[in-house]
Amino acid sequence: MRALTFDIETEMATGALGRLDASSMKLTVVGVHDSETDQYTSYLQDELSSLWPLIEKADMLIGYNSDFFDIPILNRYYPGDLTRIRSLDLMVEVQKAIGRRLRLQSLAEATLGRGKSGDGLKAIEWWAQGLYDKVREYCIEDVRLTRELFDYALKHGSLKYKDLKEIREIKLDTSKWLEPSEAAAMTHTLPF
Repeated sequence: MRALTFDIETEMATGALGRLDASSMKLTVVGVHDSETDQYTSYLQDELSSLWPLIEKADMLIGYNSDFFDIPILNRYYPGDLTRIRSLDLMVEVQKAIGRRLRLQSLAEATLGRGKSGDGLKAIEWWAQGLYDKVREYCIEDVRLTRELFDYALKHGSLKYKDLKEIREIKLDTSKWLEPSEAAAMTHTLPF
């Protein structure tokens, strides 16, 4: 099964009353890990045409908060329909297991022993300052953390998080994560 672990970065967009408005956010970078090649790559908005054939060959998309943030935003740029590709959102899996959402930072620190190299708001600042390579690196690091958490969960059937000062374990049912699905091998929505 070919899985793409991915993350996106965006420019800031605010809506009414100064609240974040994801529906207006513009994509800046997409970071990707391809399980078939074990390579990490990143794509700026004007490079997305090189990403689409890779997505078309994927059996599954893996992300963190990807079902509600990354996929809807990226889908505005994709000429097909990303919602037709099987996805695994690690944040959703954690929420199903413990009844609440956790930050990627919390899981990475407790499970992998290291955290993120920044945060999404810092990446927005870097982008505005023209530090595009720094945003690419940050995005790829989030992809790396997500992929390593996915691999850890598959191997151990759990992830860890810090609750106050105590490390707690989250049992996850990973038994169906790699099962082929009817939607496997993509829907071939693009003419490649």
